Order: sequence, then structure tokens, then C-alpha cells
Amino acid sequence: METAPKPGGDAPPKKNKLQAKRKKPRRYWEEEETAPTPAGASPGPPHSKKRKQEFRPQRSKNTLIQKKSWISKKPQVSKKPREQRNPEPQRTLSGAQDPFPGPAPVPEEAALKFRRIDKSKKLLHSKSKTRSRLEVAEAEEKETSVRAARSELLLAEEPGFLEGEDGEDTAKIRQADIVEAVDIASAAKHFDLNLRQFGPYRLNYSQTGRHLAFGGRRGHVAALDWVTKKLMCEINVMEAVRDIRFLHSEALIAVAQNRWLHIYDNQGIELHCIRRCDRITRLEFLPFHFLLATASETGFLTYLDVSVGKIVTALNARAGRLDVMTQNPYNAVIHLGHSNGTVSLWSPAVKEPLAKILCHRGAVRTVAVDSTGTYMATSALDHQLKIFDLRGTFQPLSARTLPKGAGYLAFSQRGLLAAGMGDVVNVWAGQGKGSLPSLEQPYLTHRLSGHVHSLQFCPFEDVLGVGHSGGITSMLVPGAAEPNFDGLENNPYRSRKQRQEWEVKALLEKVPAELICLDPRALAEVDVVTLEQEKKERMERLGYDPEAKAPFQPKPKQKGRSSTASLVKRKRKVMDEEHRDKVRQSLEQQQEQQKQEKTKPTGTWPSALDRFVR
Repeated sequence: METAPKPGGDAPPKKNKLQAKRKKPRRYWEEEETAPTPAGASPGPPHSKKRKQEFRPQRSKNTLIQKKSWISKKPQVSKKPREQRNPEPQRTLSGAQDPFPGPAPVPEEAALKFRRIDKSKKLLHSKSKTRSRLEVAEAEEKETSVRAARSELLLAEEPGFLEGEDGEDTAKIRQADIVEAVDIASAAKHFDLNLRQFGPYRLNYSQTGRHLAFGGRRGHVAALDWVTKKLMCEINVMEAVRDIRFLHSEALIAVAQNRWLHIYDNQGIELHCIRRCDRITRLEFLPFHFLLATASETGFLTYLDVSVGKIVTALNARAGRLDVMTQNPYNAVIHLGHSNGTVSLWSPAVKEPLAKILCHRGAVRTVAVDSTGTYMATSALDHQLKIFDLRGTFQPLSARTLPKGAGYLAFSQRGLLAAGMGDVVNVWAGQGKGSLPSLEQPYLTHRLSGHVHSLQFCPFEDVLGVGHSGGITSMLVPGAAEPNFDGLENNPYRSRKQRQEWEVKALLEKVPAELICLDPRALAEVDVVTLEQEKKERMERLGYDPEAKAPFQPKPKQKGRSSTASLVKRKRKVMDEEHRDKVRQSLEQQQEQQKQEKTKPTGTWPSALDRFVR
């Protein structure tokens, strides 16, 4: 605080010690001149203004250059020494230097596995705005694939196969030996349900692989959490059960009974009875489309939209009784096996089959498609087991003759093929996911107490569920399932609230039934032939081209500049520019043709007319 001056005194007021020590506040436009301190020396106290020496640079050429640069408009950046250009590597909190700075490198092969954009196909005559958007989308997709490949290293679980000792055949290893070798949690996944009174049984696992539903021929229907062995519901419908399927969640179960299709909840309460779907033999549910496909004895393939409860379409296969049906998980196409040895592919958007494949000389007994949509396995009355390529060729890749023939087939998530032949189940393995199973020697073999009537691999578990005349058997098949699951898509440990939220999101992202086709990648392409044909028909119907460019009409101007002569002059100027562009394009095309004609392939004999070429 300031002290009041004495009356009559001319001396200035004295200041306190705090005010004397207080510094002048530093402004952002003021530059503080600090002398560089040598390495290892501590900075000294600030110098006072009296001791501060004024630095006066000598007049030299450098000062003249600095003045010129200050006068010039372009800013000149002073060059830094080489030591300052290369920044020092970042150090951690402990002070240690990172020996591997920057993000971890990702191999191209790992990133290509997650790519979704095909760069081999490019749009012709695309606009600059469209091209820029495509480039941005490609860059984002590339960055996403690199992130996915880098995060793949964090996956803890890895697939493993059963390996025998030197010269030991894995097909001779029994289930009891596998149960003794694995841990207690995995050994609990192998069990047998003795239900001879109501068999034979058909079974189905939910999408998460946590719940199991099965139905017997004599009306026994049950659903349980097979991991904890907790029974959800158990009823007897007093009618023959031909097939059973979970819908989009484990809360709804579709049962194909002797007469009609019935929908039950997980408490065994009947919710719907759909009488338009009668005498059903097989069921298939399409999870991304919310469609329930049914095959009937009358030869009709019916699609039921379970989200709204309406029948989308009913297709007549014209092939008699339909008793063999499966779906392609890759493109949601339904495969039907017929008594004449053919397999037909169906989509609800087309009334005729998308393709017909002659597979066997006898009636087809069973069909299975792997998870990648690459291979299809079929078996018929001629005791032949064949694997076909579904990538446009539909040619058989391998075949094997079985003693009794396979009545039921199933593919696992990693490409293992299981076949039920009487009371024996054989499993063939390949090199991995998306590879062709080798039919030379079986990977595993197991004998049951009854004849097989249903096969399905459990998702995300190395378990094969078998429904037979004596009940239900859960087999251990090492290396069959995908070890890591997507918690946002199929979470086996989700709660009731999470299931409800997932159901709402799945309904919002439902794929329309019209988009089901053989090649899903073709949906992003433009059908140029059909587009040109529609444009031509529209021109014939209207008598003119509605998409033609309108002639140039100059805008009227004021102050006498919109006279007739000026308007004609402006029109002619625009027409001349368009004409120049056309001439320039034609000249460029001619030059390209001349270059192609001059560059002849090596090794060709010279012609007698080459001497006239200039």
C-alpha cells in the first residue's frame, strides 16, 4: 500500500518491499532476451536493467538481406540446422527411449483379409466429385483394414486341432479319450441325453451357440441352456415334429408340426399358428433378412417375414416333395435337393431358380454349404459324397464313395465336414477356414446308440450336436469352431437388456428380401446394358431425349448490353468452345490409335506395306 505524503513535502511516495519485488507483467508481444546457458549449468538469477548490455549488430551484408526480406511480400523462413530438423525420439515418463517408435507395422497379407473394396474395377468417365468421394472411401477403408489387422494380434484364443502321436490315426481316438485329456470345463460339453421314448430328434443351436432346441417325432419339444444345463421349457405338442428352428433370438422357436407351423416362446407358450404354411418338412431361418424359409410336401418354398408376420412370397419348385433344404450363409440363397439328382438355388425376388446343378444320378439325400459360401457338399442314393465349387463354375472338386451313403451333412465355421451314415458320424478336416476338406481319411469317427437324424456344429464351440433315434449327443470336435466371437453381433454372455437392444438394432438394419442374389458384390455395380435399354425405350415413348443438354440461352443484361447482336455473339462463342472440345477429344483419340498401331508386338514378321508407313 502507498503511504500518504507529508503535507508540504515534494518527495515522491515510498513503496513497500512487496511492490519493490514485483516484476513488470510480461506481454505476449514483448520478447524476452535470454542468453543460452551451457549444458549442465543452472540458470542464474535474472539480470537487472542496469547490468543489461545492449546488443548492437554491425552493419554488414546480412543486415541488408534482412531488410530486403522484411520489405518483400513473401515470408522467408530461416533455415534450421540439421540437428534441429530431425526431432529427438519421444521418451517415456521414466526417461527411457522407445526402441521402436511409431505404430507397429502391419503386413499387407493381414490387411488384405479385411479389405472390402475391389480396386481392380474402376468407374469409367466418373466425375471429379464422384472420384474424390471414392478416393476418400478407399482411404477410410484402408485405414480400417489396417486397424482391424493390428487389433487381430490381441485375440487371445487360437484354433487347435487334434494331433496324434507318431503314426497314430486320429480317427481311432474315442470321445472318452478326448474327455480325459481336456480340462473340466471342456469335458462338461460332452454329454448324452437318453430319450428313446420320443425319438428320433431334430436339433438346432441359437446364433450365439448358447442355447439348444430339439424336437422329437412323437411331439417332445424342449429348449435349454446346454452350457449350464438349465432347462428353459419342455412341452409335448401331441403331434409329430418334423423340424425345429430358433428365430432371430433364443426367445422364439419355430416348430414344423404335422399340419401347420407353430411359433413358441422360451417358456413353451404358443404365440402363433400359421395355417398358410402347412405340411412342412424343413425350416431355415435367414438372420439378416428376418425370413423363415419353409419347404413343404406340396413342393412350395415359402418365405415368411417374422418381423411383420407376413408371407413375402411362395414359389412352386415343380419338383414334387421337398425334403432336402439348406441355406448359403454367405448370400442367403436357399438350396433345394430334388429326386432327379439336381440341386436348385432360389431367391425370393425371382420366381424361377437362379441356377440348377446336376449333382448325382440318384435322388439327393442331403445338402450342406460352408460359412464362406465357397463349397457345397451333397450326398445321394448312389452313395456318392461330392464337394462342388460355388464360385460361378459349379464343378465337382472331389468325390468319395461311402459304404452306406451319407444321410446328413454339416459344415463347421472353420470348414470341417461332418457326415451321418446310419449310426456312425465321420468328420473330415481341411487346412483351415475356407479350405477344401480332404475326403481321403476321416479326422474323427464316433458310433452312436441310434441312427442319425440331424447334425449341426455349435457356433463358437468345438462341439457337434447329433440328434438320433436314441436322443441327443454332444460330441467334442477340436478345431471346429471360430475361437473369437464378435461381442456386438453374437455375444453368448449377453444379458436380457443387451439382447433387447441388439434386437432393435437388428430390426433397423434388416436387409430387404429383394437384395438376395448369387453374388452380393454385384449390388454395388451399375447394370449399364439395362440402363441404356431403359433410356432408349424412354426416348421412343416420349419422342425426345429428356436427359439431353438444353441449348445455351444467354441471360439478359441491362444498360443496352442485351442487344440481338450481342446475344448472337455470346451464343456463337459458347458453340465454338464446345466444338473445340470435341475436336480436341477426337485428336487425342487419333493420336492414341496411331501410337497403338506403331507399337507392334515383338516377334512378328515385317510386312511389305511397312515401307509406306511414315
